[in-house]
Amino acid sequence: MAIKTEKDLSDEQRAHWLKAVAAIELRNFGYAISLLQGVLKQQPEFLTGRQLLRRAEIARQKSARKKLFNISTASVALMKVQREMKRDARRAVELIEKILEEEPRNKQANLALREAAAAAGWLETAVFAIETLLEESPRDTKLLHELGRLYHELGETEREVDVYTRICEINPADAEALRLSKDASARGSMKRGGWAEAESYRDLIKDKDAAVSLEQQTRMQLSDEALDEQIAETYARHQAEPQNVDVARRLGALSEEKDDLETAMAWYRYASGLTQESDAGLVRKISDLNATRVEREIAALEQALAADGGALADVEKNRAALAEAKQRRAQLLLGEARSRVERNPTDLQFRFELGECLMNASQYREAVPELQRARQNPHARLRAMNALGRCYRELGMYDLAARQLEEAAREIPGMDTTKKEIIYDLGLVYEQMGESGQALECMKQIYEADYGYRDVAERVERSYAAGR
Repeated sequence: MAIKTEKDLSDEQRAHWLKAVAAIELRNFGYAISLLQGVLKQQPEFLTGRQLLRRAEIARQKSARKKLFNISTASVALMKVQREMKRDARRAVELIEKILEEEPRNKQANLALREAAAAAGWLETAVFAIETLLEESPRDTKLLHELGRLYHELGETEREVDVYTRICEINPADAEALRLSKDASARGSMKRGGWAEAESYRDLIKDKDAAVSLEQQTRMQLSDEALDEQIAETYARHQAEPQNVDVARRLGALSEEKDDLETAMAWYRYASGLTQESDAGLVRKISDLNATRVEREIAALEQALAADGGALADVEKNRAALAEAKQRRAQLLLGEARSRVERNPTDLQFRFELGECLMNASQYREAVPELQRARQNPHARLRAMNALGRCYRELGMYDLAARQLEEAAREIPGMDTTKKEIIYDLGLVYEQMGESGQALECMKQIYEADYGYRDVAERVERSYAAGR
């Protein structure tokens, strides 16, 4: 059963969803949880809502004072859930959410959610339940095996391979994970190559020359001669099947491997046109190659300027060309981001990317509404809040910037890369507000975790040298 998105909500449900998002921004977690539970009761397949609900529950749990005697009642409630699951899996999910409201990371409750959601046909929700547990236990191979099985049921072969690869990295002796990884890879190859529709092996490999061709295609890297052979063979197939998207995509990949970016982009555009630009992977590939081409031009011009051995006129010409290339890069990235949002207006990840591009292009006011919407995406939320803080700072709204960055920092328990970036930006905001003491405290937090981060060591040590 397909997951529901914000566009599938009724007007009343969408209003409650937006109120919940606003409530979380104000740290009114109880109200947000109540609203989200109401929306999910009517739209249980609304996965983004369930993800945000869990984040609100975890945030509330972290901010609450620890009780001296905190006895879990989850085991008793789960007995009722098990009885209900046999009669009505959908109702069981609602009961489990009540347990998770107080104990969002309870292992047995999340495992029960996985079971009930799968029984109801909501496999994406079952995946989410396992991923919630893996956030705290990323090396739990038993959970990873369960995640791999779910991806197998969903037909997500690439993600299935990734999961089993993770298991093999954790435990190289896990023969089952190695076998399942190979099986998933084979299924993915069959799906991409259309092998499942073939009636016999002879339909796939007509003669020895075709067998050699297939062997060449499966090598990790091809020689220039082998690449040319593959391009010629694939082009012949394209002439016979001009509407075959996979063949056009293959020609793009071979041209890319040959480092012929112009030809690769032309084939990817052709393939994308066959899909009416509905294949996000092809659209992204075109954008990435275009960016790579401009990046190479910029690198060559920077190298020429670094050598600085030519005439003054040549130096000025290269500087102007470099400035123009950088401007072209910014406009290119921004144009691609706008196009993605126009094609997928409800995709909050694309909203975040557009907001980030606008911010990088110094269009801070235009970036703000995009980043505010992107906060609704649990996966982009923290980065969107950090970017919003930067935009507010550039617009001189220091109090709003500090509030946004403080909230983002509170939502990250450890001092990871994202939190260091947020705390550093918060320190700069405090500095611009004239709050030198608070600014220094931010730098000290990072200093204690990572001495070499940016100029933190210099800032902290300078303050001690000054007698602070």
